[in-house]
Order: sequence, then structure tokens, then C-alpha cells
Amino acid sequence: MIEKICPKCKIPMKGDRCIKTTCNEKTISSTTIYWCSDCNIPLFDNECSICGKETKYICTDIRPVFPEESLLVAIILGKDNVHYFESCSIWNSGSYYIVNGEKLKLPISQINSWPMDKMRQIRDIYNENKGDINYHYFNENIKKWITANKARYDFINAEAVDFVQSYRDKYKLEDMMVSFSGGKDSTVTSHIVCKALGTHRVLHIFGDTTLEFPLTMEYRKRFSKNPESSGIVILSAKNREKNFEQLCDVIGPPSRVMRWCCTVFKTGAIQRTISSAFRNKTNILTFYGIRHSESASRSKYDRESDSPKITKQTVASPIIDWIDFDVWLYILTEKIDFNDAYRLGYSRVGCWCCPNNGAWSEILSKIHMYEQYEHWRHLLISFAKKIGKPDPEEYVDSGNWKARQGGNGLEEAKKSIVSFEPCATDENSYNYELQKPITEELYELFKPFGYINKELGNKRLGEVYVMNKKGEVVLILQGKIGSTSLKITIKKYNIANARNLKAAEGKIQCQLTKYQMCLGCKACESVCKHDAISLKHDDNGNTLYKIDDQRCVRCTECVGHFNAGCYMRKVLTIKRGK
Repeated sequence: MIEKICPKCKIPMKGDRCIKTTCNEKTISSTTIYWCSDCNIPLFDNECSICGKETKYICTDIRPVFPEESLLVAIILGKDNVHYFESCSIWNSGSYYIVNGEKLKLPISQINSWPMDKMRQIRDIYNENKGDINYHYFNENIKKWITANKARYDFINAEAVDFVQSYRDKYKLEDMMVSFSGGKDSTVTSHIVCKALGTHRVLHIFGDTTLEFPLTMEYRKRFSKNPESSGIVILSAKNREKNFEQLCDVIGPPSRVMRWCCTVFKTGAIQRTISSAFRNKTNILTFYGIRHSESASRSKYDRESDSPKITKQTVASPIIDWIDFDVWLYILTEKIDFNDAYRLGYSRVGCWCCPNNGAWSEILSKIHMYEQYEHWRHLLISFAKKIGKPDPEEYVDSGNWKARQGGNGLEEAKKSIVSFEPCATDENSYNYELQKPITEELYELFKPFGYINKELGNKRLGEVYVMNKKGEVVLILQGKIGSTSLKITIKKYNIANARNLKAAEGKIQCQLTKYQMCLGCKACESVCKHDAISLKHDDNGNTLYKIDDQRCVRCTECVGHFNAGCYMRKVLTIKRGK
């Protein structure tokens, strides 16, 4: 059962917002899952449609536990019969398991602190017994669950299909796409979109972060061959120019506070793929599998909105109000193939080493991806030593690395500082001492302010003028190629909508920060709605930042979009006194 509740007033509401004029807070969904003791299954309603008996409250959401996961649970608990749970109705509700209607809580934190040698032993026992897994009882139990919850399936299926069909007259098929991750939510979204539109012609884009679960990549290969998805064209968006481990060494591993990996390996790559696939399109419709129940931040998302990360996208989310119960009900009712990582017990599949993964996911990776996890752990320990942590292993094993902020201890973080002095002789002029020698690339970063003119200036002094559309001089850059000294004179302070001279100088610092710190993360590419920015690498591995004069409309959105203009500066900001 689902009801909408105002989080502020704490009372049920019928609509998406609180009806009180003094509040108008956006409502959140509150769910209730029940248990039928006679049928031994969870239900969405408080009366069982099979036996007619009244049920009892069990939890707010639930997912099925496949025999692979139940085998592991039995091994961890030290059961003499490792297949003990195969004949049970076993489910998971986040913090605990439900076995035949009774709650079973594992000491997850304690298990996660076990040494890697013990994890390897568990892995070995699991591998010895996985060949004897029996799906008979599980399948029979799931059939009963599907039958008992048919009314819920019929409702969510019809509502989601109607939602997708509402776009048929607003967008052409060629202007639609499905964001496909290989996870359960995008799998369901893909199936609903194809069913609702009666075609497999909607393009899918798969964001390959290079950190995907091996099972995700296996499923990605199967997806194109499966009957329900055969014929769907999937484009892979991948940043082939960057190496995750090398970036971890330069800017530190991603943390919960600063998951730079999403921008570098996902958002930027997807934006580039979209720009190529939907060339010259002003707006496309993207079907996403995001859901309110996934996280606190996603609970605030609208069902339809403009993409906050990628330009030119209207995002529509057919299953935004579904809970895990609904997603699995749909998958198992429709008999859709899905990512086998869920059979092992992962509740979500994305990057396998994501700092936002829960403790149970970390345990699963230690067991099922033992060698990869050991390699990752050693990488984290090396980083901890590099930044001077007194007890590197404790820092890593306790999970403190996940809360890391800023670039303390990292050489690259020093480039975030732009030092300057006002010129003593020329009004509105500033003398900068750069940490990177001046090259032709510097002038690319001043194109958002106007048009580069190298003819008017004094070539002996290395002067370059920036002009506006009226032919007026906006800025004068003075610095010789190869030098680190740069003088900038502001002739008109209203650049990038600056309201005064100080603000204008701040806008200039944004671009100089980009110049000094650019690692080719492609965040700027994602920001530009006109596909004017491109980042490439030369034969020596240097990043080349280019702005297409013909495409750039001088909106200056790229200038101050990120903290001090550069996403990497945001990642590497040094926390003083820590």
C-alpha cells in the first residue's frame, strides 16, 4: 500500500503537494508491505487474494532473495546445511532478511570487518556448493507471489504504459532515447517504453563507466539478443581517454562527498554520445529509470524535468514512484532477463567500487570479486600513505576514505590557486603569475567573453584583444607564449554579466583556473548547450581545450557553472586547517 504524506505536516495527502496554503511542501510516498502467514509470501494489500486471510504488516519495501544469495547467507551464518534456506520463503528488506515471515538480522558491520583471508574462505565454500543450487522451491514461491499481487502489477503496468504513451504526439521516435545502465530499473524502463510505443526503434545509450560489474557487461551483451529486446540499438558511451586508477592517483579516489567519477566517466561521455547521435536536435526526450525510493536526493525529483547534468534533454521517468517490490514484481511477472548480479544479492548495480555502495554490497564484492577488491584496497592504501594518513590500513578498512573531502596532500590541488596583483601603473589591469606556461590554448578559454583578435595588439608584447559584437575591446591579454606572466586589462567590466570590476576579475579567474587545472574531465562539454566545447588529447597525452567560434553564442554559461569555473577545482579544493 502506498500513500502520499507531507514530510512537514506529517499527514496523508492525495496530491503531489500539501494542500495547506502555508506549506505547499512536496509530498513523499510512504509504503506498507504485508505478510500472508498461510501463503508465506509478501503482499501489497492487507488481504491475501489467494486465501482471503487478513495479513500483517512486515516492512515498507522488500525484494526477493535468490538461491545464490541465500546460499551465501547460510555459509556466513555457519549453517551445517549450506542449502538451508532454499526451501524457505526468504526476502530482504534492507536492514534485515525475512525468512518465512520472521525477521533475521545479520551483523553486517561486523562481517564487513572480517579479514580478507576469511572472505576468501567463504568464497571457496560458496564456489564448492554453487553448482548444487536448486531453484524449484524459489520458482514455486515466486509464482504464488505473482498471482497474489496481480492487481498491483496490473495497476503499475497500465499507469506506466499510459505515461509513456502520452509522449507519442509530442516527440518523434527519432527524438527519443532510453538511458540504459544494465540495472533492474533501466531494464524495466526499456521494456515499458518498447511495449508502450509498440517498437524497438527507440535508441538506447549505455553509459560504460569502465567500472561496471563484470556481470553487467555480460548482461549488456545478452540484452541485444533477448527476445524482449532483440533489435534495439544500443550505443555505448565511454571515456576512452582517461584511466580511472591514474586519475585516482592524481586527484584521489572518489568519495561520497565528491564523486568525480560520475562526471568524468559517465556524464561527459554520455553528453558526447548524445551530441553525436542527435546532431542538430534542440531537445530530446530521455526515459530514465530513476525512482523516488532510491535515495533522499531522488525523492525530490519530478517525473518530468530538464536534465540537471546533460543539456538538450527532457527527462521522463515512467517508474519514479515504484518501490523495489514493484520492480521485481514487473520483472518476474514479465519473465524478463536481468543482470545476474542481483541473484548474488546486490540491491543496486552501478560502479562496483562506488563509495556510496552499502556494507552488504562491499561484502559481496570481497567474496565474488576477491582479486579485484584486493587490488582496489591496495590502491586505496597507497593513496592513504601518499597523503600522510598515520594508519593507512585503518583509514581504508574503516571506510573513512569514503568521507574524504578536497585535495589536501595532493600536488594537483596547488594548481587551483590563481595568484595576481593589481597593476600599479595601468588602471583596471591585473598581473597574474600562472602555474602553466602560456600557449595558444589560453586564448580558447577567453572566447566566451568575445572574439579573439591577434592583429590589433602589440605582437612584441604578446598582446591579444578580446572584442565584443560591436567591435569594442573588452579585454586585453598581454603575455608571451612560453611565459608564465600574464597581464589582463579589463576595458568593459560587464563580461559574463558581471556587475562590477571585482566580479569581472572573478570571471577571468574562472577561466585561468580551467587553463591551469584542466584534466580533460569533459564537464565543460556537458554544460554547453550548443556543443561548442570539445576536449581532445594530442599524441603526447596533453589535453586540448577548444571552443568552436561558429557554435559559441557567448552565453558564458561555461564560465562560472562550477566552483570557481572548473569542476576539478571543486574536487580538489584544499580544506584549510584539516
